[in-house]
Amino acid sequence: MKILTIIPAYNEEGNIKRVVDNLIAKFCQYDYLVINDCSTDATKQICQDNGYNTIDLATNLGLSGALQTGFQYAYNHGYDMALQFDGDGQHRPEYISHLVDGINQGYDITIGSRFVSEKKPFSLRMMGNILIGTAIFITTGKRITDPTSGMRMFNKKMIKEFAQNMNRGPEPDTIAYQLQKGTEIKEIQVEMDERIAGTSYLNIVSSMKYMLTMITSILFIQRFRK
Repeated sequence: MKILTIIPAYNEEGNIKRVVDNLIAKFCQYDYLVINDCSTDATKQICQDNGYNTIDLATNLGLSGALQTGFQYAYNHGYDMALQFDGDGQHRPEYISHLVDGINQGYDITIGSRFVSEKKPFSLRMMGNILIGTAIFITTGKRITDPTSGMRMFNKKMIKEFAQNMNRGPEPDTIAYQLQKGTEIKEIQVEMDERIAGTSYLNIVSSMKYMLTMITSILFIQRFRK
């Protein structure tokens, strides 16, 4: 069984070494690939100095473009599963085996969720998560407790679909679309850490824009996708 961990990284000089070294130490039996999304800091140099398996993008493609690069690599090299794994240090490798188990049980996508068995805090920070999850339920009848989680495992069929379709960025609206298509998705309870170094690309303004874009897409656009 071939599994590839895809690590999109943009300006993660303060995190990438810890993330990759921790992944190798705890999950060394499978492959990983850092997608350096044209970082302007020392991310590329750190990956080179440590001999990490890396693809350096010539231009910044954003999260969806970086991940699709990873899916294309996974598809071209015959991987059975591909894991989306953040480069900011929030995801814990010890939960990867649980996501693998879910795929082996027959699910197409497994999502590492913070809220399967834990109560979701009601805060301004969680408001977007709650509203996006509500929009998914309205349109699909399925509950996704942590729709913004970036820790997701995909089976071979999903690798092909995400690799070959330019508009299949693994965002919450595409998760809603996949549910409408009958894709089998399971959430797995995980714990996540806070970012230690660097700054998230999502500030208050961009977070609001992201939330509105996702909700609009889920409610009004996904039903027309082919």
